[in-house]
Amino acid sequence: MSEPTPVLALVDVSKSFGAVRALRGVRLELYAGEVHALAGENGAGKSTLVKTFAGVHRPDGGQILLGGEPVVFNSPADAQGAGVAVIYQEPTLFPDLSVAENIFMGRQPRGALGRIDRAAMHAGAAELFERLGVPMDPRRPARGLSIADQQVVEIAKAISRDAKVLIMDEPTAALTGQETARLFSVVKALREQGCALLFISHRLEEIFELCQRVTTLRDGQWIASETLEGLTPDDLVTRMVGRELDELYPKQDVEPGEVALKVSRLTREAAFTDVSFEVRRGEIVALAGLVGAGRSEVARAIFGVDRWDAGSVEVDGRPLKAASPTGAMAAGLALVPEDRRQQGLVMEMSIERNMGLTRLRALSRGPLISRAAERANAADWAVRLQLKYAKAGDAVGVLSGGNQQKVVLAKWLATEPSVLIVDEPTRGIDVGTKAEVHRLLSELAAGGLAVLMISSDLPEVIGMADRVLVMHEGRITAEIPRERATEESVMSAATGQHRKEAA
Repeated sequence: MSEPTPVLALVDVSKSFGAVRALRGVRLELYAGEVHALAGENGAGKSTLVKTFAGVHRPDGGQILLGGEPVVFNSPADAQGAGVAVIYQEPTLFPDLSVAENIFMGRQPRGALGRIDRAAMHAGAAELFERLGVPMDPRRPARGLSIADQQVVEIAKAISRDAKVLIMDEPTAALTGQETARLFSVVKALREQGCALLFISHRLEEIFELCQRVTTLRDGQWIASETLEGLTPDDLVTRMVGRELDELYPKQDVEPGEVALKVSRLTREAAFTDVSFEVRRGEIVALAGLVGAGRSEVARAIFGVDRWDAGSVEVDGRPLKAASPTGAMAAGLALVPEDRRQQGLVMEMSIERNMGLTRLRALSRGPLISRAAERANAADWAVRLQLKYAKAGDAVGVLSGGNQQKVVLAKWLATEPSVLIVDEPTRGIDVGTKAEVHRLLSELAAGGLAVLMISSDLPEVIGMADRVLVMHEGRITAEIPRERATEESVMSAATGQHRKEAA
């Protein structure tokens, strides 16, 4: 019996951008009725591969095969016409149009006089949602849809165009657990209907749950294409990083020192109530809880981004007199925000300029910023944090997600803070860089820094924290020491199943 022909394939594809070789001899085959994972660290070439399939980039060498025949995609329209659709992490719908209008934009069914047949359009959209197993009103406006619902609309749009290949690039990064489960149901339905799917995720547990085969890239090169059956997460990590990853959570045991951060009965109306805790030098204290529990709101209030209505904050025994970021920085606080692209970096600005934003006065010579001092500062932190980049003068937006996170960390560590607050420090970064960030946090704590870490990643919370503070509906419901912290105990408190317990 002959081997089935791939619906879409890359054969020895290469792509360079100047001196940077993004893809080198990459091959990948997508078959009908299969979910194929694409794995690799940030900067491994995954995005370039996706854009090659999508017609955004043309390969410098090698071939794209469609149904076994060579094809050239000169534009995204060519790829869409060939049945290739890409669902990005953040869909771009027209917010003022209805769901059905977004699905059939430019292809609306017409009536006898050439007018748009809205009844047929709504019926067609409803049929697509029924096929996906997701109830949704075709008439409702796109504005206000959750990211998960927007993705479903994009998938429906792709199916309406008879897409044979669906590429999903980090589709679960902004989804809750329930939304992810629904998306997986949709993906499984599409697989059963004969669609070929390429799934990209940093979450290895999702790859093993959803996919049948995986292709691994490292530094732009093809490493392996293999079935997931019989493969372990450790095997996949080794292929991705090219080495054994000894410890993902390299937490050092440190004797806690003096109290560096003291929060007393902090309250902000409609956000959180009566929040009290301490973080000592040498400690990593995790703030855990479900989305909407108030964790990020507490961090923003401590740092002075938002004002609080009652309570107090002390840093190294001195009260913060006013809720302002400037005062917080002067007192020794640093905040690495959850959204590094929107709140942590100026994406069009250079790497070295971003690193120096918190030290403009120290880097200035008279009224002007010293370029030499700025470069020296950036070079120092690049070495310390093992930053991977081409030139320090490049825009920070060209860096991978993991390296962007390192720039944010460098920016704040350069202020020599007493307390470092990190909100979702490893969200959206690959497993190798995640281990580097964990190592850095552990070393910073061992050096006497007090670290308050907000994370939705339970293994990260349990693996890195000396103590876990769990929030539920704006209140701390549990304080759990490291030796007693389990996923079950944290989730129990996060869902409000027991009251706050003493450490």
